[in-house]
Amino acid sequence: MPGEGPLDARIMLVGEAPGKDEDLSGKPFVGRAGKLLNSVLETVGAERDDVFVTNVVKCRPPNNRLPTMKERDTCRDAYFNRQTETLEPKLVVLLGRTAAQAVLGADSLGMVRGKIITQRMTKYLCTYHPAAVLRNPKLREVMIEDLRLIRSA
Repeated sequence: MPGEGPLDARIMLVGEAPGKDEDLSGKPFVGRAGKLLNSVLETVGAERDDVFVTNVVKCRPPNNRLPTMKERDTCRDAYFNRQTETLEPKLVVLLGRTAAQAVLGADSLGMVRGKIITQRMTKYLCTYHPAAVLRNPKLREVMIEDLRLIRSA
C-alpha cells in the first residue's frame, strides 16, 4: 500500500503499517484510527485531502503484529526513503514509536515527541499514533498540541 494524497502535499503523515481495514480497502488510515486522525487534523485546521498519508511498512504484518526491525528497515530503505525524496514534503509527521524508530532511529517516542527535528534536509514531527490515542483518550489533547505545529511548517 503506497499511500494516498496529493503528490505536492506540504505534509506527509506516516504510520507504522496497514491494519485489517486498510488491508481490505487498499487505503491507509481508514479504520477507527483513521477516523480519529481525520478528527484531530480537522481540529488543528488541516484537511485530510491536503496531506499525503502512508506507512513506513507498506504491507500488513501477519496477525496485525508490530513490524519486525527487518521489515521496518527493508520497507524504509526500499520504498519509504524514495517516496519521501520524490514527494519532497515540507514536514513529515511520524505517528507513533514504530515510525519514529524506523525513520529517526529514536529509542523511544518520548525522546522526540512534540519536537520538529531536521535530518537529511527533511523536517520531522513525532506524535502519538491514533491507535494509542484510542487506547488512552487522555493522549488526544497532547496529539492535538503536537499537530498544531504543522501550521508553522
